[in-house]
Amino acid sequence: MMTHSPTDRSFTLTRILAASRQAVFTAWTDPEHLGWFHNPEMPMPAEPIEVDLRVGGTWKQQMIVNEELSYPTGGIYLEIVPDERLVFRWGAVGGWPELGGGNDMTAPVVTVQLNDLGRDTELVLTVRFSEDLDIEEVQKLMLGGAREGWAATIDRVKDSSAQ
Repeated sequence: MMTHSPTDRSFTLTRILAASRQAVFTAWTDPEHLGWFHNPEMPMPAEPIEVDLRVGGTWKQQMIVNEELSYPTGGIYLEIVPDERLVFRWGAVGGWPELGGGNDMTAPVVTVQLNDLGRDTELVLTVRFSEDLDIEEVQKLMLGGAREGWAATIDRVKDSSAQ
């Protein structure tokens, strides 16, 4: 069980991947390679994955959690350093977390840092919840499975990036 301080506003997850930084970056940014993000226990969504890889551009894809829960997710790119770093405001219009309607500044910011380890890549993912978001809401998200969900999701990138 994970413990969280009542003042935690972020968490960091680290994985070592048997792939180059370029392959891992491609897995995060190329619609043809982003299928790993989906729940493997559910059918692939019919909606296409959309990526506009530029600062201010968006990434959007359908997340199917189970037969009753499906929603768009993705992000708005804030920083892109090819093969090294991605920073995006996590969410989607009409999705989860909700982006748009003036609440963009409360959306979590995700940083994906790729460090070269020779033949392998260290992936360091940090999710930071906004100072504009009430701490009780942050704790609700943290205790509600945000960390565990991201951990399960980035564990799936291992298979995709190794191809």
